[in-house]
Amino acid sequence: MAVDYLVIVVYLAGMLAMGWWGMRRARSKSEFLVAGRRLGPAMYSGTMAAIVLGGASTIGGVGLGYQYGLSGAWMVFTIGLGLLALSVFFSARIARLKVYTVSEMLDLRYGGRAGVISGLVMWAYTLMLAVTSTIAYATIFDVLFDMNRTLAIVLGGSIVVAYSTLGGMWSITLTDMVQFVVKTIGVLLLLLPIAVVKAGGFSEMKAKLPTEYFDPLGIGGETIFTYVLIYTFGMLIGQDIWQRVFTARSDTTAKWGGTVAGTYCLAYALAGAVIGTAAKVLYPKLASPDDAFATIVKEELPVGVRGLVLAAALAAVMSTSSGALIACATVANNDIWSRVRGVVKAPAAENAEDHDEVKGNRAFILIMGLAVICTAIAIDNVVEALTVAYNLLVGGLLVPILGGLVWKRGTVHGALASVIVGGLAVVGLMAIYGILANEPVYYGLLASLAAYLVVSFATPATDAAVLTAWRERLAGRAPEPESELASEPAATPR
Repeated sequence: MAVDYLVIVVYLAGMLAMGWWGMRRARSKSEFLVAGRRLGPAMYSGTMAAIVLGGASTIGGVGLGYQYGLSGAWMVFTIGLGLLALSVFFSARIARLKVYTVSEMLDLRYGGRAGVISGLVMWAYTLMLAVTSTIAYATIFDVLFDMNRTLAIVLGGSIVVAYSTLGGMWSITLTDMVQFVVKTIGVLLLLLPIAVVKAGGFSEMKAKLPTEYFDPLGIGGETIFTYVLIYTFGMLIGQDIWQRVFTARSDTTAKWGGTVAGTYCLAYALAGAVIGTAAKVLYPKLASPDDAFATIVKEELPVGVRGLVLAAALAAVMSTSSGALIACATVANNDIWSRVRGVVKAPAAENAEDHDEVKGNRAFILIMGLAVICTAIAIDNVVEALTVAYNLLVGGLLVPILGGLVWKRGTVHGALASVIVGGLAVVGLMAIYGILANEPVYYGLLASLAAYLVVSFATPATDAAVLTAWRERLAGRAPEPESELASEPAATPR
């Protein structure tokens, strides 16, 4: 294992080095939170694919393939569909808004007063998303070093917190690009073909497994519908995803770069399911489906290659963890703390205190990172934590966000009612039906929609001046903040 250890250590050291390099570039709020809104198509596509394909997509995707066969691809497949929908239908308009958070978008669209409550819901979602990614370090470091769970979480989490705190979105973008390359090589180019060959090829796999393992709908229609509702719609509105859209240098980059990333996700989904199916042939009696990835890597791959594939799994976890962490800190600082202190600025407005804002956002990443590590140590069930996160996100924020983008009659009172009713309904129904039940998100979403429609029709329409300013912003005709323009360097990363 010495060679494998060396590969992992070099990889982790590289992540920290990029964090240090990113610190030298992140000198303004725009640079720190959204990489100066200057990413070109190649870098944008790679980093977007990296953040949406985390530990759940890699380790969990292989586990679903082990349990259900090819239909186990549906969870990650719906993530790819959500990213495609976001990129094709909404990303260009989102990029033109020139904001930092989803709550700022809601304030722009509805004329203020929607940000604090929506910020609290989004903060809870991003926090739990970061926690679930951090928990996954325990699985990987256990395979690598037979490490204690708590120590593994602290080690992996500390590395992510370190490079995220140092350079903000620039560090995360650079590390995500490396992680994208490592994942592509490790999972798609190495593990996938090796697993299929070790299992005897597709003909041998079909001969040894039940026919339902090769049924595209074998996982069940209701499960697929729930995946679409939670993950496809979740991709449309998550702060972690929107914050990456904000990094695009143009609306065209956001649209087509995201489309490439979404297509990559579809391929990654199928690869994970095939690897899991091959693992079922090789190891038919594993204690847990989630052990399939670690087992096939540990037992079937040669020295060196094994280290690279484990680095790929680590890359998948780190990319999602760092993206969720900076999103959580951004929401906590810009949407909650600044409003509690009464320091509320116009969305995307910056001033001469820009450098101090970088320090403030850096401090919030450190604080949120410590909170994430402590919470991850205290929580055992990754699936339950992830379910709570997405139920809150979809049940509380899907309707007011998409409603604001497509329906001009929606009002601020309708948006607030939608967030409150949907969020409370989801929490209450999870208490009644159980966290993993489908009913909370179904009924919570319906309650949110009903509240939005009823209250919007019952209250005065949004002020015409607010809607005019909103349309100007969506069309990209509003001027960019002066401090962002001033921070533009001569060279544009591609």
